[in-house]
Amino acid sequence: MQPVSENEIRASFVNCSKGEARRLTLPAGFTDTAWSDLDFLGWRDPKAPDRGYVVTWRDGKPVGIALRASTGARKSLLKSSICSVCVTPQSGSGITLLVAPKAGAAGRQGNSVGMYLCADLACSLYVRGKKTTALARRLEESLTPEEQNARTLQNLNGFLDQIIGE
Repeated sequence: MQPVSENEIRASFVNCSKGEARRLTLPAGFTDTAWSDLDFLGWRDPKAPDRGYVVTWRDGKPVGIALRASTGARKSLLKSSICSVCVTPQSGSGITLLVAPKAGAAGRQGNSVGMYLCADLACSLYVRGKKTTALARRLEESLTPEEQNARTLQNLNGFLDQIIGE
């Protein structure tokens, strides 16, 4: 991923107000981000744990989305789930339903879309093997690491399409 500045991040959000984007907390260690390890920047807000954010490059510019974690009951630690973006299996608590208001008028009317994602939004690190899950390993795949990265971005872009309305 290309580096993104704090100002670019705050200006990139398509589904929240400018005030909300101004008030969000950037990820811990933002200035030391290893951009080459990321397909997109994703993080949970340490001051509001039910909130998450994703920023990625799309059509040559950064696009950000604000997410909220579902308030449903936690899943059993004995069951595993698979992230819809990076296809990483995790214990039940490692995957969560994150919901995003749609952009524009649809979002202001309360319309939203959701997707099951890695709870920590560290999909890029799981795909690259830089971070492991409680299950300790990813599924064996015939795809190359580059193809897995491309699939991760394709899945994320499909979610963005639903939010933006393209």
